[in-house]
Amino acid sequence: MITMKDVIREDHPVLRQVAEPFHLPLTDEDKALAKKMMEFLEASQDPELCKKYDLRPGIGLAAPQIAVSKQLIAVLVEDEKGREYRHTLFNPKIVSHSVEQTYLAGGEGCLSVDREVPGYVPRYARITVTGINEKNEPVKLRLKGLPAIVFQHEIDHLNGILFFDHINKKDPFQAIENAVPIS
Repeated sequence: MITMKDVIREDHPVLRQVAEPFHLPLTDEDKALAKKMMEFLEASQDPELCKKYDLRPGIGLAAPQIAVSKQLIAVLVEDEKGREYRHTLFNPKIVSHSVEQTYLAGGEGCLSVDREVPGYVPRYARITVTGINEKNEPVKLRLKGLPAIVFQHEIDHLNGILFFDHINKKDPFQAIENAVPIS
């Protein structure tokens, strides 16, 4: 099982690398990695398992965060209507996005960042993501709200970008033009 000791922290060089794509078809080893990443998210959202294994709650995890510089993300999050988004995606790409932006009013956090980093992180309000699931099938997702933010955060990890790279250095809480906050 993946635990917090497996999650590398912000000063680790792998987090600043552009991750390599997976070769298709996926191997059993590739699929096992995706399964372990989703199991971590499930455990991290269970208060008893969180306490038992000293986990921080998470709604997304990218392979580079566990020192695997490959293009794989796992997301387990609900939208404002309670709809669950449970996906492991290999080679995910944002293929289109809205002009409108959004941001989390309370700021973003990251399992690889052990400190508070105050400020607004501008994100696209709506995105379309493509990728390959663990069954070697193509997937196309249209996302908005919190799920869209989580997918953008995790895909950033595949490109060596951390959430605080998007925060305005001079004025972290500067209003973001054409953006609607999510609280």
